[in-house]
Amino acid sequence: MAETATIARPYAEALFRVASEAGNLGAWSELVSEMGHIAANPDMKALADDPNVPGDKLTELFLSVVKSPANDEARRFVKLLVENNRLTVMPEIAEQFHALKNAREGSSDVEITSAFPLDGQPLNDLIAALERKFGRKLHAKVAVDPSLIGGVSVKVGDEVLDTSVRARLAAMQTALTAV
Repeated sequence: MAETATIARPYAEALFRVASEAGNLGAWSELVSEMGHIAANPDMKALADDPNVPGDKLTELFLSVVKSPANDEARRFVKLLVENNRLTVMPEIAEQFHALKNAREGSSDVEITSAFPLDGQPLNDLIAALERKFGRKLHAKVAVDPSLIGGVSVKVGDEVLDTSVRARLAAMQTALTAV
């Protein structure tokens, strides 16, 4: 949603500035990611959207669920989001924060979807090959989708490399029906 991204951008940039000045970008990244997951929870969304839940209670409840240590800046940030009715935007804030961190580090996220579980040396080899292809450090998220039949689908930013059997069969079907 463009509107959510627009709302989240100044919050993400401000939070990134605070984290950069504090010098512990890694710890902040974990905290922000966790807060994004918590805010995306349907129960938390329902609480955040409920006008009968007082802001202080919502802030304390939200922070009580966070497992990572929340410093004073993080507490103030959550309180600010609650006061401005923006807690539900936290997942997008987390995503934009992570993008800013990746840009600073010259890295990217890669989503690897495989037909079968992929780990250990084969995964390391694939990531190394992808890092050579894209010329930057990649942070991999691996998912399994048996409907691919075989092979992998890789998404880095807006680029998709689909070498799955399903994609090849779809391409053959298109070629055969186009005749």
